[in-house]
Amino acid sequence: MSTAIPSTLTAGPLVSPQDQTEIQRRRTFAIISHPDAGKTTLTEKLLYHGGVIHETGEVKGKSGTKAVTSDWMELERQKGISITSSVMTFDYNQLRINLLDTPGHKDFSEDTYRVLMAVESACMLIDVAKGVEERTKKLYDVCRLRNIPIFTFVNKLDREGKDPLTLIDEIEKTLNMQCYPVTWPLGIGQRFKGIYNRLTKKVLFYNQRREDDSFEEFDFSGPQDPILEKYLDHETVQQVRDELELIESALPPFDVQDFLDGKISPVTFGSAKQNFGVNTFLDFFTQYAPPPCARMTLKNETITPLSQNFSGFVFKIQANMDKRHRDRIAFLRICSGKFERGMKVQHARLQKELRLSYSSQFVAADKETVDIAYAGDIVGVGDTGNFAIGDTVSSNGKVAYEDIPKFAPELFAKLSVRDALRRTKMNEALKHLSEEGAIQLFVDPIIGHQEYIVGVVGELQFEVLQHRLMDEYNIEVKMTRLGFSVARWPRNSEGKAVHQLKGNFNLFVDMIEQPVILLNQEWDLNWAQKENPDVVFATSISRAR
Repeated sequence: MSTAIPSTLTAGPLVSPQDQTEIQRRRTFAIISHPDAGKTTLTEKLLYHGGVIHETGEVKGKSGTKAVTSDWMELERQKGISITSSVMTFDYNQLRINLLDTPGHKDFSEDTYRVLMAVESACMLIDVAKGVEERTKKLYDVCRLRNIPIFTFVNKLDREGKDPLTLIDEIEKTLNMQCYPVTWPLGIGQRFKGIYNRLTKKVLFYNQRREDDSFEEFDFSGPQDPILEKYLDHETVQQVRDELELIESALPPFDVQDFLDGKISPVTFGSAKQNFGVNTFLDFFTQYAPPPCARMTLKNETITPLSQNFSGFVFKIQANMDKRHRDRIAFLRICSGKFERGMKVQHARLQKELRLSYSSQFVAADKETVDIAYAGDIVGVGDTGNFAIGDTVSSNGKVAYEDIPKFAPELFAKLSVRDALRRTKMNEALKHLSEEGAIQLFVDPIIGHQEYIVGVVGELQFEVLQHRLMDEYNIEVKMTRLGFSVARWPRNSEGKAVHQLKGNFNLFVDMIEQPVILLNQEWDLNWAQKENPDVVFATSISRAR
C-alpha cells in the first residue's frame, strides 16, 4: 500500500522543481458505494464542476435525455449501472484530479479492488434513506485493509431518509469508524433547503426552483442565528438548532492527521442529482485529499513519487473502447517521475524494453492524446498484447510493485457457436476479455486450447460476456453451464505450484499455465484438503513475474 512521503525519503536524483510542483498538485481517488446510491450521478456533477462537461446526464435517461458521460459501454446505458470502472481527469482549484468511477455491483467487485490499488483516497457514497448497505461495508473493508483515507458523502438529501444524527451513529457502529461532519443538512426531503459548512462557518441556501445551480451564502454565527428562520419552517429550525447544539459541543476540531491515518472520515451532505453540496465537497476534497504517495516495491524498497526514475503499474486493461479500431488500452497508474509520450521503458515481467508511443487520458470513452503526465496521473497506453494486469514498467532498471491478485470464480460455463468456423474467432475474443480481467479461462490439458472453460464471480458477468461478444465481435454464442462452483490454486508451503494431487483429482490450467482444481462443491474441497494435507488451496493467485 502507498504511504505518506517521508520528508527524509530519497531515491536517487529527483525531478526538477517544476515537475515536483506538478506532481504535488495531483489528486487520485475513487468513488465507492452500493449500487443505486448515486455514484455515477455524483461523478457527472464533479465533472460538471471541473468544467469538463457543460451538461449533465441521467443514469437511466428517458428518450431525448442526455446519457451520463462516465458510462461508456452500451449495456451500462441500458441497465443504468456501472459495469466497468471509468477513468476521468479534470482540473479544479489549481489541482489535477484523477477520478475513478467504480462498479458498485458485487459481480464486478474484482474490478473495484484493482482500482483501489491505484488511488490515494476514496469517497464513500451513502444513500440517506438506506444507510450503510452490504456492498458499502465490503468496499470499506478493502479501503481499511489498504489504509486508504475515506471521505463520506451522504447523498439524496432531497428525498426522505434517516435523520443525520441517526445516520452518523449507524455509520460509526456498522463500520467501526469515527465520523466528522464537515457540513450539516438544513432539513431533509421536501424540507431540505441547504447546508451549513462547519469549517467555514457559512450557510448555503439553494435555489429551490432548481432552474440553475445558484445558491445564497451567508455568514453563520451559530445555532441561534436568525437566518435559519428566514429559510426554514419552524419545526425544521428547531430540529437543526438542537442537532447543531449537540455536535458543536461534543466534537473536537477536525484533525487532518487522523483523517490521513484512516481514523476518522469527514462527512458532507448533499444531493448529487440536484447538485446540492457537490461543490462544497469538492472544495473540501481539494483542500485535504493526499497527494501522490510513496510506494513499496516487492523488494521492500520505498520509491518516492518525486524520483527522477519514471515507474508505474497496469491496474486495468480495456479492449474495444473504440470498436471500429479494435483498440486495446492498458491503464497505467504513474507512481514516480514524469511520463513522456514515446519514452522507452523496461517491462519487469517480460524483461524487455518497450516504447510507449500511444498514450491518452480520458473522460469516460472520450480520449485525447497526452504528451506529458506525472506521478499520480492515470494514462492509457496503446497495447498490442504486451501488458497484463499488475505489470510494472520503469525508465531505469527493474521495478516491481505489489501484485494485483485475481480471485476465484464461482460460476462456470462452456461457450459454443453454431458455425464451427467461427470457433477460432470466439476463442480469440475470449482471450481478449480474459486479459481485461472480465472473465477467467481454464483449459483441460487433455483437450487443449480448442475449448475453454469460462469462470466468473457473479451471474451478471455472464450476461455482460454474451452482450459484448455480440456487440463488439458479432459472435452469437450458446452457453452451457457447468457444475463447478469452486476453483483453487494448489500451492506448497513455499508458495510454488503443485502439479499433481493425491486422490484422483483432475487439474486444469489457467491462462498463465498455473495448475488449478475445479470442484463441484465445498465438500469436495474439504476432501481434497484431507487427501493432501501439505497443500495450500489458494483462493487467489498473482501473475508470475
